Amino acid sequence: MWNAPEGSGIMKLLGMKKRFEGKYLHGYELTYENRAGREKTFEMVSRNALNAPSEIGTHVSGVTIVAWKDDRLLLLKEFRMSINRTIYNLCAGMLEEGESVEDCARRELYEETGLRVARFLDILPPSYSAVGFSDTATWLVFLEAEGKPRKEALCAAADCAGAACSNAGSFLLSENEEISADFYTREQIGEMLKTETFSSRSQTVAWFFKNGGLPGRGKAGEA
Repeated sequence: MWNAPEGSGIMKLLGMKKRFEGKYLHGYELTYENRAGREKTFEMVSRNALNAPSEIGTHVSGVTIVAWKDDRLLLLKEFRMSINRTIYNLCAGMLEEGESVEDCARRELYEETGLRVARFLDILPPSYSAVGFSDTATWLVFLEAEGKPRKEALCAAADCAGAACSNAGSFLLSENEEISADFYTREQIGEMLKTETFSSRSQTVAWFFKNGGLPGRGKAGEA
């Protein structure tokens, strides 16, 4: 279990009640004493089944991957059901039981793009990705990738499990996923940032990459 940093403010958590239990998300109502000494309720969801308030924000759900090759940044273009639209995003995924951060990054990178890890540059401590309503936390992994992104191949099997599907001799996505991956130059990303829709974390990474903030070839990308 990851030990999250303790808060230092004067807000005080008084209690927690479970409101619903879904297949992938669990809902809770938190009761706080606010700065004025009055009780306040707050609704949140977690990827983890929490048994006590002390467990809030202490579990790491998975990895988020910042990958590049030959001074080009890897971005996924994917349909996200929660916003009912296609956006640019970083490769990411959930940790499996007993899996190391590195192994999770290797698996998710291959499953979503067909790429392999050439080298790891850095792995940052877990950070929260949606603090407005969730305690979801992921490791942020920086790596150099190798290979070429494979084209999507949709499996028609009703029980398809994506890359683990028994029908697959090659890269597959399930019928519930719509993902394409590619590498983009700094110039391409500069134009995309003006017109395309990104997730907030991928937009931040893309902006820094455009301005020479990640390793790569050439003067702009020198570490």
